[in-house]
Amino acid sequence: MIRTEEIVYDCSGLSFTGTIVFDDAAGPRPGVLVAHAFGGKGPVEIAAAEKLAAMGYVGFAADVYGGGVRATDREQASAMMRPLNADRAELLRRLKASQAAMAAHPAVDADRLAAIGFCFGGKSVLDMARGNTGVQAVASFHGIFDQPQDPGTDDIAASVLVLHGWDDPLATPEQTVALGQELTARKADWQILAMGHTGHAFTNPAAADRDGGSFYEPRSTDRGWAAVTGLLAETFG
Repeated sequence: MIRTEEIVYDCSGLSFTGTIVFDDAAGPRPGVLVAHAFGGKGPVEIAAAEKLAAMGYVGFAADVYGGGVRATDREQASAMMRPLNADRAELLRRLKASQAAMAAHPAVDADRLAAIGFCFGGKSVLDMARGNTGVQAVASFHGIFDQPQDPGTDDIAASVLVLHGWDDPLATPEQTVALGQELTARKADWQILAMGHTGHAFTNPAAADRDGGSFYEPRSTDRGWAAVTGLLAETFG
């Protein structure tokens, strides 16, 4: 039976609420953190956690804004994201706290962890890889590629999968090449799947701003999830 539970955890004097989804008939399984887009943890992230649970993993929709709060419009979402963009060390602290909360759950095999993320969450999981938080693999869906203020210089231990729309105005071809160079310099096991005729937010059925470069693309979504399925199978066997 697939179960869903809320987990409350603390970091930096704030309280956070994540959603964990798992099959309670199975033993401890690899945990896969789902990092949210700039609007906060919502239906897209919970659906991804449910999808991961159906695949045989434990899905954990994390919260980095606090209290599970979700923005009601783009302006509020941008305002909520802005302080963490300006302080990526704090963002990483909150991601580490989310990872620790997931790993502590009895359904999770704490030695087998991964993370996926969407948009701002795609940036977040790249920071988890850069910060060597202990995840073995990360997958970034239409993430943003700018480096944090202190990106680090150690070799990156996690396998990195980047699922990218070539027409994404928030991650240009030049930035995509720069990310590949960064990952190469830090000796990461990396791959970038760049999909044509695909923009930002391509996994989100509600994205419909084709002129602005943010629109749903179901074929690219399916291809992205197929690549994630392969990555997780390769990582965890």
